[in-house]
Amino acid sequence: MTDFISILKKNQNVKVIDSTLIKSDFIAVDLSKSNNDLLNFDCDDAQQFENYIDLFVSKNSAKVAFGGYNELRSLYKRSEIFNATNQNERAIHIGLDLWIHAKTPVLAALDGKVHSFKNNLGLGNYGPTIILKHLIDSVQFYTLYGHLSTESITNLKVGQPVLKGKQIATLGDASVNGNYAPHLHFQIIHDIGSNFGDYPGVCSAVELNYYLKNCPDPNLLLKL
Repeated sequence: MTDFISILKKNQNVKVIDSTLIKSDFIAVDLSKSNNDLLNFDCDDAQQFENYIDLFVSKNSAKVAFGGYNELRSLYKRSEIFNATNQNERAIHIGLDLWIHAKTPVLAALDGKVHSFKNNLGLGNYGPTIILKHLIDSVQFYTLYGHLSTESITNLKVGQPVLKGKQIATLGDASVNGNYAPHLHFQIIHDIGSNFGDYPGVCSAVELNYYLKNCPDPNLLLKL
């Protein structure tokens, strides 16, 4: 795993949304259970949640709110996809979210190929999703892009080559992205197993150690 982490760290100028954005356009946001500001908004309502993000970004003179890796959230309680019992409840986010408006261009983080894609339907799910496969210094790994527009996966083909920084998709809105405020869920996956077009982006406390190792912090690449 050390070699894998080193590979991620050494990559520079990695962007996954809108190539015109610069680092000062990004602001870290706390969407954990401990953020009491969220109590003033109905985060089950996609429009209210988008209003919260827009207000936060505006107050901080930014354009994109980002964060959420290894973050314990209450956002998933509305969806049966995540709600289990006791310690098996899936509520810890293991990707990095970039909150910005629908139709924002989504870019390939690195050179690679399309591994798979799928429209993951249902409240709280990814909606349209693309997974890319990368091979650097003999290490194979994957990047996942969730909450896309339906058009993003219309003409894709498995094995299709992609280039770092080139547009592969656009962000979807609440009508197609699992009923969330528009954002990109970006995740790094070392071993994808047999998963195709989908991979867990939220885990339970009992699974956390495994997923933190298999899905390292995406900010190792983005360096925000």
